[in-house]
Amino acid sequence: MRTPVCERLGCELPIFAFSHCRDVIVEVTKAGGFGVLGASTVSPAQLEAELRWIDDHVHGRPYGVDVIIPTTYDREAEREGEDLARLIPQAQRDFVDGLLAAEGVPQLPEDERLRVQQEIVQGRGGMTPDGARRLVQVALQHLGVRMVVSALGAPPPDVVQALRERGIAIGALCGKPQHAIRQREAGVEVIIAQGTEAGGHTGEIATMVLVPEVVRACGPGVAVLAAGGITQGSQIAAALALGAEGVWCGTLWLGTRESELEPFEREVLFGARAEDAVRRRARTGKPVRMLKSKLSEAWEQPGAPAILPTPLQGILYNEAHARVVRAQRKDLYSFPVGQSVGSLEGETSVKDEMVRLQTEYLDAVERLASINRDL
Repeated sequence: MRTPVCERLGCELPIFAFSHCRDVIVEVTKAGGFGVLGASTVSPAQLEAELRWIDDHVHGRPYGVDVIIPTTYDREAEREGEDLARLIPQAQRDFVDGLLAAEGVPQLPEDERLRVQQEIVQGRGGMTPDGARRLVQVALQHLGVRMVVSALGAPPPDVVQALRERGIAIGALCGKPQHAIRQREAGVEVIIAQGTEAGGHTGEIATMVLVPEVVRACGPGVAVLAAGGITQGSQIAAALALGAEGVWCGTLWLGTRESELEPFEREVLFGARAEDAVRRRARTGKPVRMLKSKLSEAWEQPGAPAILPTPLQGILYNEAHARVVRAQRKDLYSFPVGQSVGSLEGETSVKDEMVRLQTEYLDAVERLASINRDL
């Protein structure tokens, strides 16, 4: 299964794991894959601590970091630095408080509320160009980081130059062939063609359609990874057949015991179906595929206030999310997941998932070979 992108990045398998959980990153990387830590919701100090921990546990193996460098965002939020909470209109806060009060969800204890708010504000501050640059500077200090991925389009020229000077591969996610062309011209070397099936920020084109179009648009010299709905080894074989050099998986790891999710949260995911993963702007201000719930749908109802720009909507939503998790309200719980959430049936481990993916891949390749032998 080793492909050119493995040679480029120094991993053994073209299985890329996106996760906000350092334990998942470490276990995937130790199993031969390439873990990519989602860093968009942490402060520079938190990222430094996370990367130091990863460095201590991957035994010199390479891994990556994913940041969000948005092109549209609240300009005042960038100027305010960490004093972001005050920019959220009171009408928006009243809307969320009224919704949760009507549902009987209590406020957080004051000390916990202040802690959660500080963590959210510090983390969401990274979802501006300057905030993302600060995170990139942290990543540059760690020799194990072999790729930095821009989750919302091509990184700006100064970021590209800084990464190239350190020999770090530049990655970016795209949802259209036109995006891939712009990213290639900007200096991106690894393009993740993310279909609409994927969790998180997605476009509207399905993976099966998007991947070959992006491969064709990029041409030689750019590695394409397939993303969106991939949880089976047979899908890895299909992605390679479409011209991709590997796969990018995210939802798959949420059901593992190493995941950052609490047992209550995993239970919600195990009961979800593919159609429960919907695209909404409620979580960050941009379209995110996430688990459908009363909270995700609140901004879709008549009379709901306008969605706030990034990063303010994320601050507002995640404060509410913290209350929902503490109250363990399944009907209000939502988290970024792809349509493959329907395939999560129970808790597993990262190691078991890595073995299963490889076994299923080999089975798929053998089935294809047997078909060819019979022709």
